[in-house]
Amino acid sequence: MLKTRLFRRYFSMYCTLVIISILILGVVLLGFAAGFFERAKYDSMEKYLSQAVSITVENYEKNNKAYVEKSLISMAYSVVSRVIVGEVYLTDAQGSIVYYSNVGLEENKRLNLSGDAVPASIAQQVIDAGHYEETGNMLGFYDQPRYTVGLPLYADDQVFGVVFASCPADDLMNFLTELLKMFVLSAVVVLALASIVIYFVTARMVQPLRIMLDATQSFAKGDFTKRVPVSGYDEIGQLSMAFNNMASTLAITETTRRSFVANVSHELKTPMTTISGFVDGILDGTIPMEKRDQYLTVVSNECKRLTRLVRSMLDTSRIEAGEMQIKPAVFDISETIRQTVFSFEQAIEEKQLEIMGLETDKIMVLADKDLLHQVIYNLIDNAVKFVEPSGYLSFSYRIDGKMTYVAIRNSGKGIDKEELPLLFERFYKSDKSRSLNTNGVGLGLHIVRSIINYHKGEIVVRSIPGEYTEFEFSVPNPP
Repeated sequence: MLKTRLFRRYFSMYCTLVIISILILGVVLLGFAAGFFERAKYDSMEKYLSQAVSITVENYEKNNKAYVEKSLISMAYSVVSRVIVGEVYLTDAQGSIVYYSNVGLEENKRLNLSGDAVPASIAQQVIDAGHYEETGNMLGFYDQPRYTVGLPLYADDQVFGVVFASCPADDLMNFLTELLKMFVLSAVVVLALASIVIYFVTARMVQPLRIMLDATQSFAKGDFTKRVPVSGYDEIGQLSMAFNNMASTLAITETTRRSFVANVSHELKTPMTTISGFVDGILDGTIPMEKRDQYLTVVSNECKRLTRLVRSMLDTSRIEAGEMQIKPAVFDISETIRQTVFSFEQAIEEKQLEIMGLETDKIMVLADKDLLHQVIYNLIDNAVKFVEPSGYLSFSYRIDGKMTYVAIRNSGKGIDKEELPLLFERFYKSDKSRSLNTNGVGLGLHIVRSIINYHKGEIVVRSIPGEYTEFEFSVPNPP
């Protein structure tokens, strides 16, 4: 369908443009040809008429400016008549015909005139302008269009007559007709060749679009393996490359979506199964009365785990939808860290951890305080979870240009080098065996990175297995 409609549209459009171009070219060509032909005709007639004028003036002066001998000028006029295939005639200053020559016709049909005098206004135009050209019937003097040239006759700067030369205008139509025939024949050949070229060029241009249409239909069915061949680096080639990149991105997104659904299903299934099993055991009496509080505590913890999971998923959805808005304010980030550490006092005392770096001057930053608290809480929570007993937590700060860098380090087993790039992915857990015994859902670090990115900052992780793991993030300084 795309090939049929789009191909027909482009093919007809290009052919129409070619036809219009040919028509415009034809009109311009015929116009220039007609003008050139007329100019050449006038120049030729005037050239030969000037010879007749010279002979007439010479004869007139030889006869003491009294008269012109018709017998002496007849030969010159006849020669000019034969050359221009027309008529030559002599009038006085008022336009009355004195002599004419039109070889091959009877005397009463020679001029084919409507009278025996040229219109006085035309004769006066010749005298005033010193030259006269017209393609027409000379104000009704002829009964059909003709080429006419007129030159005045001077003797002692006085006009004593006018000589006209005239020939049929049929030659122009014959010339234009022949020229039009040749042009039409050439135009048909050019149009045929252009149509063939346009056909293949249009087909080649439409083909990638057709392939893209087929690919998008496959995408709609969940198949993201189709790709468009890239045949060049023009706009179509760039579009094909962009389309292929989009297909790859969609494939990755689809894989991520399926992984996300699978992970969410798993994360939801585990606590729901636990809750359902313990509640059913309490209801049917399988769990004895004295142990109900113990199992209700487990149910409560699983419900809290579900709450954290749902909240994290909502935060992730807000971030990915671009709905998270930051409200930057200037505050002391070191104080936020101290308060957050105090909230983990019980866990810290249980593991007998050493805390370093809390005693420091104010470190002012420009950021959303609530979101930064979430970042700090998640990072400290992870640090406390995975630090070995009797280990340490350390906090350090540095200012570099317009950014403040905060580092949170904990001693412990560390993280393998291969796992470091995956830590910020959704639902990724760096230690599967330990994760089963923790309440994490694998979204915390993903949310942390998103919040830091919203602040135009960066977060990096460094780790040496068996020694430490350190997360360092940056946020803007106050202006």
